[in-house]
Amino acid sequence: MRFRRLLVSRSLDKSLFETITAQLKARAIRIKTGTIVDATVIASHTEHDSEARWVKHKGKKAVHGFKAHVGADAATALVEKISITPANINDGRAGPDALPDNPGEVFADSAYRGAYFREAVRARGGSIRVAATGMWGRDKKETLARLKAWNHGGHRVRRRIEKIFGTWKRSYGLHRMRWRGLAKAAVQIHLTAIAYNFRRTLTIVAG
Repeated sequence: MRFRRLLVSRSLDKSLFETITAQLKARAIRIKTGTIVDATVIASHTEHDSEARWVKHKGKKAVHGFKAHVGADAATALVEKISITPANINDGRAGPDALPDNPGEVFADSAYRGAYFREAVRARGGSIRVAATGMWGRDKKETLARLKAWNHGGHRVRRRIEKIFGTWKRSYGLHRMRWRGLAKAAVQIHLTAIAYNFRRTLTIVAG
């Protein structure tokens, strides 16, 4: 608890995550090919947390909490960059803060469509591969085939980040925050990501 309080008071959790991740990347990542960007909602410790917000996704129950916006290496599934916000922040607006430098080809779902995120990717030297909901073409059958092929190739890469979120919540108890406030939520998420990256790096190196 004292260690957590020091991390919060000195805002060192992000630096700790970035320092350890840089060391792990040096062991696990040889050639950078791409980045997956996505976000996951984590319920707040209590609905009385004034820094958390409500969010509702289609077909799902409303959740009061925070959102972890994550950039992970497309090949190794190591988490490289994290941004933590209240749950109601739009993925496309917060996405640039989850982009590492030189991200390569960036894979994201349709929530990241738009000039704001696209320009952020280009500014960091990357190219964008966002899931498409439609395409233009004169021949309907041919156009639908191209749309399916485009989304299928990207989906195979994007679904790797769902495994990251699943591991966070299943193995590390990140389905709910342990403490109140955005700063403490950030500490819990950063420490969880460090533990995950250690585990993932051991698997990669052993392989």
